[in-house]
Amino acid sequence: MDLFEYQGKQYFAQYDIPVSPGDVATTVDEAVSAADGAGYPVVVKAQVQVGGRGKAGGIKLAGDADEVRNHAGNILGMDIKGHTVERVWIEQASDIDEEYYASFTLDRAAKAHLLMLSAKGGIDIEEVAATDPDAIVRLHVDPVAGLPAHELAVAVAAAEIPERARAGVVGILTKLYRCYTEGDCDLAEINPLILKPTGEVHALDAKVTLDGNAAFRHPEWERFAGTEVLDDRERLAKEKGLQYIGLDGSVGIIANGAGLAMSTLDVVNQVGGDAANFLDIGGGANADVMAAALEVINTDENVRSIFINIFGGITRGEEVGRGIVEALRRVEIRAPIVIRLDGTNAEEGRQIILDADIAADRLVSKPTMLEAAKTAVAMARGN
Repeated sequence: MDLFEYQGKQYFAQYDIPVSPGDVATTVDEAVSAADGAGYPVVVKAQVQVGGRGKAGGIKLAGDADEVRNHAGNILGMDIKGHTVERVWIEQASDIDEEYYASFTLDRAAKAHLLMLSAKGGIDIEEVAATDPDAIVRLHVDPVAGLPAHELAVAVAAAEIPERARAGVVGILTKLYRCYTEGDCDLAEINPLILKPTGEVHALDAKVTLDGNAAFRHPEWERFAGTEVLDDRERLAKEKGLQYIGLDGSVGIIANGAGLAMSTLDVVNQVGGDAANFLDIGGGANADVMAAALEVINTDENVRSIFINIFGGITRGEEVGRGIVEALRRVEIRAPIVIRLDGTNAEEGRQIILDADIAADRLVSKPTMLEAAKTAVAMARGN
């Protein structure tokens, strides 16, 4: 779950990370009231889950109530990279001497947490990463051993953070790591992390992604659910209890198990295609679940083919075959389908699909994941 900036700052505050005082507003009058409470001058910031707000005119400085009213009126309802601004964050403006970048995330390949730190923070951090990657220090953290203060100090020095800011940066990174681990985040990012003229180090922005698998430990996360940004596909999938993430490709993906779904995306990419989604139907593949999955994928107009990749473990192949056939009778599908069915009683399941009264050019069965992926990509291209 991705949080808005203001929610991220509220989350940071729970771990004593210093953030600017402010409040969120959904109307111009609320914005003025929030500015009065924060104290002028203030910054009016569009709340959308996409970068480039400043360059798009979504962040404005205001010295009085009239300027807040003008800026909030212009920003609310603004479209920023396809995201409509429905709320603004009003915070007390900060004096800035320098801007840094800091984040914690998980490096799955290394099986370790990853700190990324740079003395070159701000709106051009992506360009820094592309043109001057050595300016970003990367430190892997053993999840069991944790993050000792002396290792943080070495990383801060390696990032060439100025001497007068180092103690403050180490202190905030210690708190940010605690937020990331104890707060069950997939990502905890501050950009920019600023140094004030007074010598204080301060989080001027917040980007937080929460690990949905840890939600059972955090009933308080329910307050974020009402503001979660979902497209129509993701909203329908959530209503049907499916694990779905929308992507921008043309090959719809259905798999049973998160690992298999990820592997399917990788294979589609390896053979030159682009997945339209990640969709994990879990351990079962009965008609109700399969019909729900197909219905969700069918709402995506970019989908040109559908790749159903099922490995039957506890779930037997003939049950999967019957589920797929019944689902296809319930849902009218626009795109052709490629099925790879393997595992327990896979032959029986494939025979059930083969015997079904479904046009051969609309439903193709392939014995391996690679062959199925190649076929699905070819169909998506109209070949």
